[in-house]
Amino acid sequence: MTLAGVVAAIMFVGVLAYAVFAGADFGSGVWDLTAGDARRGAPLRSLIDHSIGPVWEANHVWLIFVLVFLWTGFPSAFAAICETLFVPFMLAGLGIVLRGSAFAFRKFAPTMAQARLFGAVFASSSIVTPFVLGTIAGAVVSGRVPLDGKGDRWTSWTGPASLVGGVLAVLTTSFLAAVFLTAEAERERDVELQRACRARALWSGAVTGVAALIGIVPLRNGAPHLFDRLTGKALPLIALSALGGLYAMHELMKNRPTRARVGAVIAVASVVAGWGTAQYPWMLVDTATIADTAGNPATLWSLVVVFAIAAMTVVPALVYLLSLTQRPEWSGTASSSDRPAAPGRFLAERRESEHW
Repeated sequence: MTLAGVVAAIMFVGVLAYAVFAGADFGSGVWDLTAGDARRGAPLRSLIDHSIGPVWEANHVWLIFVLVFLWTGFPSAFAAICETLFVPFMLAGLGIVLRGSAFAFRKFAPTMAQARLFGAVFASSSIVTPFVLGTIAGAVVSGRVPLDGKGDRWTSWTGPASLVGGVLAVLTTSFLAAVFLTAEAERERDVELQRACRARALWSGAVTGVAALIGIVPLRNGAPHLFDRLTGKALPLIALSALGGLYAMHELMKNRPTRARVGAVIAVASVVAGWGTAQYPWMLVDTATIADTAGNPATLWSLVVVFAIAAMTVVPALVYLLSLTQRPEWSGTASSSDRPAAPGRFLAERRESEHW
């Protein structure tokens, strides 16, 4: 593999990490939106706050990582993507900012009306953002992003492949989040909430599987390159994704959500890896390869060194952060006097006391 290929592979590691970690984060917004009114939805919304509160900001480290590597290592591709896909990138950035702000402000909203407003912004942004990111991926793999950046600002990201990518992004993140929330409810020993999250995970997994099969049809004409590779050299990864999804569904039916979480991660990571394998060696499909858009070798070597340093510093810190959230004192398995106040508990308790 060439130096440019190594840098592209490292960048794609960030794509995989963002798809899994931020995917579960975004998907929680779907269930926040459908949780019910303030009283009925309080337990689930409290669980969501408690689950994603410590990590939602850290998850976006991977997006920054990908953008910096793309901008620095493959500047011509970065320029082309940003110029052609300016609109969806603007919507995605706006969605991320609004989502984070609403998530933080909702917990301390002084009135019911404001809490509902912030909740609606958080939930809607959690749906719009992954959808738009999916349309961006669809635009690239369907060959709608020319290297000169003069692609159509609207039709480039609204074609069949983009719509399939957007819908599947929302569905897969919803499934992933539901599985993670089921496991979280089990750790908190909330049987009723676990049952509710488990039901959401099962039917969202079934819908995602059906949508993935149906989505193959428009890809054949809208993104023939991707279709040929997905049914060719990337087929083993697609099969692994299907097996991971089936394993997750089986473990959910057996009421073993912790094991199901492993299957869900495999399903999502494999399908994203299949997309990357199908696109290789193109950076912009049918327009420019990785080698065509690579920057100066000295710059590429610098990125490799930066990645090595980050792997020794940032990654262990993120792993430690995730491990802290899995300890008994953070979950509901510890006594209330020993457990730190979970994000969202304050809001849920106040909703109950004020009869929201």
